[in-house]
Amino acid sequence: MTNQTTSHILMVRPANFGFNPETAENNFYQQRDEREADEINKIAQQEFDGFVSLLQDKGIDVLVIEDTDLPIKTDAIFPNNWFSTHQDGKILLYPMFSPNRRLERRKDIIEILIQKGFRISEIVDLTFFEQDNQFLEGTGSLILDRINKVAYACRSQRTHKTPLGYFGNLMGFEVVDFDATQVVNGILSPIYHTNVMMHIGTEIAVVCLESIPLASEKLKVQEYLEKTGKKMIPITAKQKFQFAGNMLEIQNNLGSKFTIMSDSAFQSLGDVQINTIKRYTEIIVPKIPTIEKIGGGSVRCMMAEIFLPLL
Repeated sequence: MTNQTTSHILMVRPANFGFNPETAENNFYQQRDEREADEINKIAQQEFDGFVSLLQDKGIDVLVIEDTDLPIKTDAIFPNNWFSTHQDGKILLYPMFSPNRRLERRKDIIEILIQKGFRISEIVDLTFFEQDNQFLEGTGSLILDRINKVAYACRSQRTHKTPLGYFGNLMGFEVVDFDATQVVNGILSPIYHTNVMMHIGTEIAVVCLESIPLASEKLKVQEYLEKTGKKMIPITAKQKFQFAGNMLEIQNNLGSKFTIMSDSAFQSLGDVQINTIKRYTEIIVPKIPTIEKIGGGSVRCMMAEIFLPLL
């Protein structure tokens, strides 16, 4: 049976968290900070540790990997972009836009998963697309409805059509791709990652439909969500800027389901939106303001789901 959620999460504790100018080129959520690098990393570690504790307190299995000091990887805290795991034992390695983020791919992390008793049947390496400047950044680019085998993706400088189609054919997913935009400093720009504006849980779908400019594509997304039985929870562009689209549903070892969202996302939502989510899952709300501000990513980006079968 295919599950939408897992109780096994991998997270990377940062060694050199900071502002990445390479990714800031198209991630408008990142903001520079004048504090010392050591201080920023220390605060990020505290936010990270608090987040892990919240998950573990609910009975969720969190495998914490320590980032290596060298090479310096400011975004190592966001492992969901370089790999994904699947119930058939596959691990996929993804082509990434930023050359300095490609350093995050670590063979030893895959070896640790094997040591922890997970079975890997195949490692599928899609990083060859980088040679042609074609990118697909894991579950940042792909919002996977694993139960219905649908992959939602907004096209951008980090999500190209060719690797997207390749993923769909390889994994047997129907691809629903579309353009999604946002206004930043008065300029209309593509949304760089789909997981900024969309989340799929077992029974719910949180989506910023107003960021999809083309009516036909907006309708296509709605139709797919409806026909796969998802309860749609629309969010506004303003809420999206508070990372309200960047959620993840996971379960604990007893099968209880949780929706994880940051404090800024939670504070941006209205009562009706929160109560709808609570009808299906409990909500866990970590506070990660420094990670969000400087890294330009939120809770979903920090959690790599482990769907691999156990030996």
